[in-house]
Amino acid sequence: MARPPSMEDAETLALRALGFLAAEPERLEPFLATTGLGPATLRAAASDPGFLAAVLDHISGSDSLLLEFAGNLGVSPEAVAQARERLSGQPPGEPS
Repeated sequence: MARPPSMEDAETLALRALGFLAAEPERLEPFLATTGLGPATLRAAASDPGFLAAVLDHISGSDSLLLEFAGNLGVSPEAVAQARERLSGQPPGEPS
C-alpha cells in the first residue's frame, strides 16, 4: 500500500489540477459555475486547502476528466483521491 501524500504533495497535485482545468475553457467554466468564483478570484482561493480539495472533488466527479488528468500527469486516480482526502483533513483510507 502506498503511503498517503504529504500536505505539500497534495497541494501540488491540486494546483496542477487547477492548471489542467484552466487550460481549457470547456473544463474551467463548469468548475467556476459550481464554485461561484470568477477567473480573477481563483489565485486567492488557490491558497486554501479546502478550495484545493474542491478542485480535486470536481476532477474526481467525472470519470473521463479524472482519467484524462491522471493520465496526463502519470498518476493513478487513487493518488488523486488520496490527495483530496489529505486536503479535506480526512484521515487516509476513511470513506468520503
